Amino acid sequence: MIKYEKFTLENGLRVIVHQDTSTPIVAFNLVYNVGAKDENPEQTGFAHLFEHLMFGGSKNIPSYDEPLERVGGSNNAFTNNDITNYYETLPKENLETAFWLESDRMLSLAFTDKSLEVQRQVVIEEFKQNYLNQPYGDTSLLLRPLVYKQHPYQWSTIGKEISHIEGAEMSDVKNFFYSHYAPNNAVLTVAGDVTTEQVQALSEKWFGDIERREIKKRSYDQEPIQNEYRFLKVERDVPADALQMAFQMCDRLAPEYYATDLLSDVLSNGKSSRLYQTLVQEQQIFSELDAYIMGSHDKGMFMFNGKLMPGKTIKEGEDAIWKQIDLLLDKGLEKNELLKVQNKVEANLIFGDMSVLNKAMNLSMFELLGDANMLNQETEKYKAVSEKEFIDNAKNVLRKDNCSSLHYHKK
Repeated sequence: MIKYEKFTLENGLRVIVHQDTSTPIVAFNLVYNVGAKDENPEQTGFAHLFEHLMFGGSKNIPSYDEPLERVGGSNNAFTNNDITNYYETLPKENLETAFWLESDRMLSLAFTDKSLEVQRQVVIEEFKQNYLNQPYGDTSLLLRPLVYKQHPYQWSTIGKEISHIEGAEMSDVKNFFYSHYAPNNAVLTVAGDVTTEQVQALSEKWFGDIERREIKKRSYDQEPIQNEYRFLKVERDVPADALQMAFQMCDRLAPEYYATDLLSDVLSNGKSSRLYQTLVQEQQIFSELDAYIMGSHDKGMFMFNGKLMPGKTIKEGEDAIWKQIDLLLDKGLEKNELLKVQNKVEANLIFGDMSVLNKAMNLSMFELLGDANMLNQETEKYKAVSEKEFIDNAKNVLRKDNCSSLHYHKK
């Protein structure tokens, strides 16, 4: 049970405080309710570009990293299709430095032509290096539009194409910032050896004067139910053939989310899992094979991702996966198989919650989804999944007409 207190500033900023006196380090986590799904389809990659721009200087502070490092702190950030998250860890004595830095970034960025150009080039280089020039790097660029036909999950966080970032003008950038980066579109969590009174005073001091902004309303179609098998074959200069199979799954708040997550664990979590035992170790069809979920806020993807052994074809690999799926759906679970993965999830949740940064991030994420206290209900929701619910959900997800298959051939 993670205890916390929360309050909301007049400008709409939600603040959560978790007191942990066991550590001298404080975690400061600020999540904005903006991700790649909030972008104009003709101007993608903006949320990711902003992750970089936020480190290029703000209105009153030209350098972000230097003041933080001077007080023994460290920081990082990440963007995905749903959210943008910034976080710092620093000694509790220097907590105010984090408030000073993050509030100035929320107030306004420097918005200089130089900063935009520098970060634009960084993102373009990242696009080329990680998505175009790296083996298997473009799989998400190929698979997402195969899976999503209406929802903006159809493009990756990096964007659809480099030209969208190349063509970003200062007016576009400013408009995106002021439409999404605002106190009334964010959740701040502070975790560590702090008091609510201390955090409230610092929040009022540094964030209280930042005005609410008019947040651009999300308007996009939810992805309809898939009812056809989809397939794409490509050839690339890669060391081995690869296979990706994506199945449409529920959103993060759906009751069946927990059964779907456990399904991926039964199939692929660890060397005793079904896929590793049969398709990697015994039959040696794959050199590596994973099943996992994308826990997206809206409808996500249940993924199989594998690389084929030399001499094995992608068709053999896909047929072998379908055989394992049919075996699970027809014969059901082995004795204690579900209990084993439930216990493993429980242990991971408890172990993960030992870090103040993990606690700060998770409290922020769940508050953004609707209520921070959902974090305290996670273990029970996983443990409550019955074998019948597990199999019924597996039958609904792992359907042939719900599958989008990417065959990635070695040239």
